[in-house]
Amino acid sequence: MKKTIHYTTKGVCSVYIDITVEDEIVRDVYFEGGCNGNLQGISALVKGMKVDDVIARLEGIHCGYKGTSCPDQFARALKELKSEC
Repeated sequence: MKKTIHYTTKGVCSVYIDITVEDEIVRDVYFEGGCNGNLQGISALVKGMKVDDVIARLEGIHCGYKGTSCPDQFARALKELKSEC
């Protein structure tokens, strides 16, 4: 089953994340704002990965003093998408 989420980030440079998941596999990721090259790299690396594996790897990463990061926000978005089912 295909699921999508438009997740508004909190406390980071990116503004939102659009994510498409199909059969518990990350199919597409787009970050608006933030460190463009790094976020394109993260997006490319997670495509084809299982949602739970992405969450396990990215959850809890902090960017400086912020207490969160774009990868952490991505993990939170995936958890929200999972909870909607």
